Amino acid sequence: MAASGEGDPEGLCGAERPGAGGLALLGLAPSAPSCPHGPALLFVKTSQGKEEGRRFYACSACRDRKDCNFFQWEDEKVSETRLAAREEYNRNHQPPFTHRQNVERYKNFVLLPLSKRRFCQECQQLLFPAEWEKHLDHQFLCNISTAQLKSPSQLLYPLENKKTNAQYLFADRSCQFLLDLIIDLGFRRVLSVGTPRLHEMIQSKASQGEDFRVRSLLLDIDFRYSQFYTEDEFCHYNMFNHYFFGGEAAREACRKFLHQDNGGRVILVTDPPFGGLVGALAASFKKLMAMWKETGKEDHNNQEMPMFWIFPYFFESRILEFFPSFSMMDYQVDYDNHALYKHGKTGRRQSPVRIFTNLTPSMIVLPVEEGYRFCAICQRYVSSGNQHCEICNSCTSKDGRRWKHCVLCKKCVKPSWFHCNNCNCCALQNHTCEKTDAGCFVCGKAGHKRSTCPSLSSTRTACQADEKQKQKTLKRVKMGICKRSAMKHAIFSRKKVKNKKKKT
Repeated sequence: MAASGEGDPEGLCGAERPGAGGLALLGLAPSAPSCPHGPALLFVKTSQGKEEGRRFYACSACRDRKDCNFFQWEDEKVSETRLAAREEYNRNHQPPFTHRQNVERYKNFVLLPLSKRRFCQECQQLLFPAEWEKHLDHQFLCNISTAQLKSPSQLLYPLENKKTNAQYLFADRSCQFLLDLIIDLGFRRVLSVGTPRLHEMIQSKASQGEDFRVRSLLLDIDFRYSQFYTEDEFCHYNMFNHYFFGGEAAREACRKFLHQDNGGRVILVTDPPFGGLVGALAASFKKLMAMWKETGKEDHNNQEMPMFWIFPYFFESRILEFFPSFSMMDYQVDYDNHALYKHGKTGRRQSPVRIFTNLTPSMIVLPVEEGYRFCAICQRYVSSGNQHCEICNSCTSKDGRRWKHCVLCKKCVKPSWFHCNNCNCCALQNHTCEKTDAGCFVCGKAGHKRSTCPSLSSTRTACQADEKQKQKTLKRVKMGICKRSAMKHAIFSRKKVKNKKKKT
């Protein structure tokens, strides 16, 4: 690939901030190079919380290099030839039609009789009769109805790469709850960032009744939705680098949507891929909030744009790191196309996905018929198993089960955890004790981990040397065999020639 560099020092999954060792996300640099997904993010390798090694750029959206193998050192000098090749590569990896062309295609598609409306399942594209011949070998759907066109999330195949797209679509229960909650809170506009099913429900209801006044703008990296929505209803957007693929026109469409009614009664609802980088996501959401503040309304300067961030509960500390004003609600969000994140399951099988919000917790009314109740002390709705702890003075459960208080840890812990005197904290009963000062598992010395152990490095070097020696020996043996067989063949050929001459 022309856009890729000379190698990748580490895998990027989970890279986000300095720790004991790994990679840290430094963010979006002003002069960052671009891949087909927009400006790349800057990373650095770390050891013991300190930078170690060269900084480099990698794709903002794809954590797996199989999806996008863009890589470039920060201080690398890229030739004009390679830059031109990269730009050409990026252009070639854009969708076949622009958003405006897709809008025109849709207008013409709905005018076709039902018998001539087809959808190619392999290309994920609406087909006109003149295009059928090119897709004869593909599977396609016939007689596409108006109802199907208004429910594109059910027509399109979900993209299920958990680190990039992760289109785990809201179940009707969760989607309806979110919409009812938004209406009850008095919001009239929803900036739907990566929530196509919610946007779809709002659009569908808006087209059916005059009394329904909620409107939505979908920002999503999945360009396939441009086939079904106008430029005022959908923007092709990368939430990991705040990149509008449609340029200033798309950015202006988003700004215009946020500034309606002087920026009042609008809420940002987002459901990002769970494998994505929280730091990158937070940076983009803050930029969307800043765009909302540009209305110039006085009270907006001292406020945050109302927001629902839907994410697993175990990311709570990371989200609070970037948005200290946020609270986590107990409502369990479930999905249609996810095997585990389903409503109604018990114990550890319950959906771990929650709603994080900067709205006052007491305003978020959860359905009592599903077992949620209001805690008068905490002033918020909690799940039935989340009992108030008198010592912590809080409803402490995160996963829906009743947690227990540990006097030694001075906090509530999961019911399956027990206090370990060796580790001096609570953990599973059959866990392996791993003291933080135990040091390296290879040499036992402190100050480094197994992955960066000098002994392991020397062992690897020795092993690599042995392997190289083996390969050389094997090569010599093969060459020797080849030479001997060649000599035998030559001798045999000479004998044949001599015998022929004797006969003649």
